[in-house]
Amino acid sequence: MEIELEMIEIVFFGRGGQGSVTAAELLAKAAIQEGLYAQAFPFFGTERRGAPVQAFARISDEPIDIASKIYEPDILLLLDSKLLTIKEVVEGLKKGGLLVANSPKKPETNLDAKHAYVDATSIALKWLGVVIVNTTMLGALIKAKPLVSLDTLIKVVKERFDEKNVNAVKEAYEKTFVEGR
Repeated sequence: MEIELEMIEIVFFGRGGQGSVTAAELLAKAAIQEGLYAQAFPFFGTERRGAPVQAFARISDEPIDIASKIYEPDILLLLDSKLLTIKEVVEGLKKGGLLVANSPKKPETNLDAKHAYVDATSIALKWLGVVIVNTTMLGALIKAKPLVSLDTLIKVVKERFDEKNVNAVKEAYEKTFVEGR
């Protein structure tokens, strides 16, 4: 898949145990497999299971020289839509950016952004039996913004996880709603 892009910066917000860091790593690996440049890294404080966690990814068709936290992302991916109530979570999203949320309905926000949403929790419970929504949310992200092909994403997910995660990616991809520009 040929994709022309300037650098895209993505912030993954979730809670400890939901797989934010793994999601960023899988996306970066898929981008590299498609010949793009990518980096992924976590931001750790005093995290514990259930506490808010951030991870970051950058994807570009040019080498990436930046090695800092992302403050103004193009895409904000929320593994837990309840995090929308935290001002710091949404305040940096670029005007006209993309919010991808784990939510059964469109999140109510004042953001000037395209919105994508899917009930990733239900999908993860169906396929995995646990509320670890990282691979599910990657399916939603790729539906809303095809940074990499679905086939490449599935290949990368298969390298790390079993077929249940692949099924979760596919179902999220099919069931993601995308609204706005």
